[in-house]
Amino acid sequence: MAGLSVGRAQTVQWASRVIGASSEGKGDAYGQQFRAVQALGRPNKLPTLGVSPCAWSPLYPDGVEEWLHVGFEKAMPVRQVVVGENVNPGAVVRVVVYDEQGNEHEVYKASPEPRPDGVLRIMVKDTGLVGNAVKITLATAAIKGPNQIDAVGLSDSPKPVPVAVLVSKGTPKEIEKENLGKTVNTSGLEVAPVISPDGRSLYFTRSHHKDNMGSPNTQDVWLSTLQNGAPGEPATWSEATNMGSPVNNTGDNAISSISPDGRTIYLINVYKPDGGLVYGLSKSQKTKSGWSFPLECRMADNRNLHHENKLEFTVSPDGKVIVLAMQKKDALGDRDLYVSFRNEDFSWTAPKHMGTVVNSAATESSPFIGADSRTIYFTSEGHSGYGEGDIFVTRRQDDSWTVWSEPENLGPAINTPNWDGYFTIPASGEFAYLSSETNSLGENDIFRLKLFPSIKPDPVAIISGQVLDAQSRKPVASEVVSGLFREKDKVISKVEYDPETGEYKMILPTQKTYNLTASKEGYFPATELLDLSKDKRFRDIRRNLYLIPIQPGQKIVMREVLFEQGKFDLQPGADDELNKVVDMLVKYPNMELLVEGHTDNQGEWQPNMKLSEDRVEAVKCYLEDKGIVYTRVQTKAWGPSKPIASNETEDKRRQNRRVEFTILKM
Repeated sequence: MAGLSVGRAQTVQWASRVIGASSEGKGDAYGQQFRAVQALGRPNKLPTLGVSPCAWSPLYPDGVEEWLHVGFEKAMPVRQVVVGENVNPGAVVRVVVYDEQGNEHEVYKASPEPRPDGVLRIMVKDTGLVGNAVKITLATAAIKGPNQIDAVGLSDSPKPVPVAVLVSKGTPKEIEKENLGKTVNTSGLEVAPVISPDGRSLYFTRSHHKDNMGSPNTQDVWLSTLQNGAPGEPATWSEATNMGSPVNNTGDNAISSISPDGRTIYLINVYKPDGGLVYGLSKSQKTKSGWSFPLECRMADNRNLHHENKLEFTVSPDGKVIVLAMQKKDALGDRDLYVSFRNEDFSWTAPKHMGTVVNSAATESSPFIGADSRTIYFTSEGHSGYGEGDIFVTRRQDDSWTVWSEPENLGPAINTPNWDGYFTIPASGEFAYLSSETNSLGENDIFRLKLFPSIKPDPVAIISGQVLDAQSRKPVASEVVSGLFREKDKVISKVEYDPETGEYKMILPTQKTYNLTASKEGYFPATELLDLSKDKRFRDIRRNLYLIPIQPGQKIVMREVLFEQGKFDLQPGADDELNKVVDMLVKYPNMELLVEGHTDNQGEWQPNMKLSEDRVEAVKCYLEDKGIVYTRVQTKAWGPSKPIASNETEDKRRQNRRVEFTILKM
């Protein structure tokens, strides 16, 4: 990423535009590998040496003299020029700085000579030189093998510019990565762990195993459950079992994501009725009799240009967003990260490129969306790291899903010299699971590690429970919706509650207040206020919702139709509740209601009685303004005579300042 970085008494600016190049290397037909633009921004390979598609390469190694000319966003005083040679360093023979008038100032001239260090720091005398462009000349024939330029920088200080891996702040020097052991891992290949949000079910993909449904070399989805995972103790996992049909068949099967309630899993490939597989995405639902036959997640323009058709993806907790690792025509490299959004008909939009901050000219893969729907973890071979592919974290900056913070490496205690990936985290944010070959029982194994604060997703709460008939206390199949308190039409999550398959479950970010609403035909919607505004840590909350049958004699307490003390003006948020009453009265044109008003015990009796009369009249007027004939609504004022709370605190008194509806007739 081009731009300025400011340290103590030192400003470093990395090149932001290409002015010209003698030649450019070639990569994939649809990518930008080895092009001159790869020399822009901070180093993508250094301090590690080696060939990288994220660095500029001349077209021919060991050819004629080559040059690269780059510009900078702003002219600045020049006391140091930084040239990053990430492979076969020592080919740079001349460096020229251009001032704002376009005059050349030679700051480096030398014979080609191999160097062990890939960072050439050229110190410039304090002559008042202000530069905005640099031209670098390489003697490519003199240093055998390929030559590349990873980055070009300017500094206003003679203090050596540091070139290091951008690691998350507070990364511990040592982290214990716990191999999950022989009940999960084998001498074969265990990859792509997907941990359920409650942290108790671990799904993963296994190949090179005799019990796979196809040949041992095909991939199947397996499952293990947590037997013991107390803090400070090693996790104990059940013997992994093959998930069997229909999730697995004789082809390559792999899991990619799971819903918050654990009842929907997302799978690679589209399952055909004849047992075959074709490229795409599918999902399977957990039913009373087992997992359903996987159905296609239809996505517009989901063609993958990758030569091996490799695809990995992750689904957001609310089920509305998919992040995919694939190759399209606008990809920078082998595979990039793309985003797709769910349509109203449950199809998906065409994948959209997630931008040049997260993506590089190398491979980005194995994405995972954290429970906060803001934090993403992925593996990249194109950002500076420690191995063949490192795990990075980035955070979403807006709702476009294309603006991201600069990816941070999770550090050498997590990333190894080999490829590491498939980072997955339960909702608690306490542990992470990943695939790695280092210290494995054979090929890649699955490991667990305790997360440190700076790389955790934002805290969330798991909300679960049942929806019950308020009279019979029996479960009722219904829809449960969460929305931000006092923000109309701001739906955060929507799930279906099916009594046969368990409880409803959703994930909500903390430090906000929500309305939790259950609805079902024939019942008045049940709404609960869920205040998480002061919660800064993970919470696991159980909240049952009670639906009131719409029938004569039923009383409905409107918890959000509230008044300030001593006043009869409706408080903000009351209209949401009253509109539900309006909808009910419209749907049942013969219905008549009794509206009863109550106060707290503050003040004199008679003024409180008058106040409660005014309050029920305010409610009746609201209903009339919405088109409800006044004769359908009777009123009764009770003043402070029927409290439902103690009146000892303001919160308790607030509950007493309420309105109740009784259905008189249908």
